[in-house]
Amino acid sequence: MKEELNFRALCSLATRVAGLPEGALAFKNRSKNIQAARASACYIALTEENIDRNIIAKILKKDRTATYHYQVTHKKKFKKCDVYRSTFTKIYKEYKSLEGDKNIFESDKKLYNFLLKNNVSESKKSDVKLEVKSGEATCFIKTDYFNYLNQLKNISLALNNHHYNVNII
Repeated sequence: MKEELNFRALCSLATRVAGLPEGALAFKNRSKNIQAARASACYIALTEENIDRNIIAKILKKDRTATYHYQVTHKKKFKKCDVYRSTFTKIYKEYKSLEGDKNIFESDKKLYNFLLKNNVSESKKSDVKLEVKSGEATCFIKTDYFNYLNQLKNISLALNNHHYNVNII
């Protein structure tokens, strides 16, 4: 779920930076600007975010093999195609500047207290544990089966400006 949200945000960033209409990366259009932005977003998602190829393919409305193509041809396109090189460079610089603005937590206790202060709650009866990691900090949120999706949403909202990862245990 978090991977899908991250890739959608990356696609939105790519379309904004490339000056394309929102959702243009999923168009069937083969114009160089759209192809370059689509390939750039895919390459960044695969190499920087480790997003699953199936998620990328679903959002781009392509098959999974297209993601392999974007990854394999990146070096060649970057070397030989001016449109791809300039588009990739702009998108990557913007992506890195946004990533640098995000925060991490230094201790488990600070992360846990921050989550509790921002509408994340624990259940007395815990069927599901959510492991939340940010930097070196890790905490566990105990929740029940019927409430864990709400807690995931609350965690996502609370940690919007932070580097984090959530695993369901």
